[in-house]
Amino acid sequence: MDPVDVVLPCLDEAAALPAVLAALPAGYRAIVVDNGSSDGSPEVAARLGATVVHEPRKGYGAAVHTGLEHATADIVCFLDADGSLDPGDLPRLVAALDGARLAVGKRIPTGRGVWPWHARAGNAVLAALMRGRGLPVSDIAPARAVRRADLLALGVRDRAFGYPLELLIRAADARWPVIELDVAYRARAAGTKSKVSGSVRGTLRAVRDMTRVLR
Repeated sequence: MDPVDVVLPCLDEAAALPAVLAALPAGYRAIVVDNGSSDGSPEVAARLGATVVHEPRKGYGAAVHTGLEHATADIVCFLDADGSLDPGDLPRLVAALDGARLAVGKRIPTGRGVWPWHARAGNAVLAALMRGRGLPVSDIAPARAVRRADLLALGVRDRAFGYPLELLIRAADARWPVIELDVAYRARAAGTKSKVSGSVRGTLRAVRDMTRVLR
């Protein structure tokens, strides 16, 4: 099997990284993109064998795009580094690329309180807008697999929290076949804090960034 690169945008995820990196399937290579951590995340990732890239521009999209630029595998996966998503789900997303240009995860909470109401509500509204554009998704999820060349050619420009939504919009406009698969969504690792779903303010900021790309 050819190697697969896994881009992990990272901001203060030192407590989560050991378990996340240990759970990567064989042949899946971690690219940890540090976005200004102050908790030693880059050192933890490097000690555990990950490729570490530094992206000084703040923003989810900036970190993800920088990771994509540093990837060398034909297929690239994207996953949050906070422990909320299971790297063991990635091979199913990769396998789905046999019939799709993009495979995305639909988060299925593994327990109560894992996905706060405000984050779920904002996500539901945006996913409904995507379905209105003909894209059969129910989650604007951070887990995805795609061929590197395809994603670079798609030209996603947003460098903040609007990146995942713009990616889906451009995929819909390009009439890409997109497959959505269930992935487990767990409580994030103790000692880490969500920049989006951890507060109503964070969720509103993410929704604001995402709605900008709809204009």
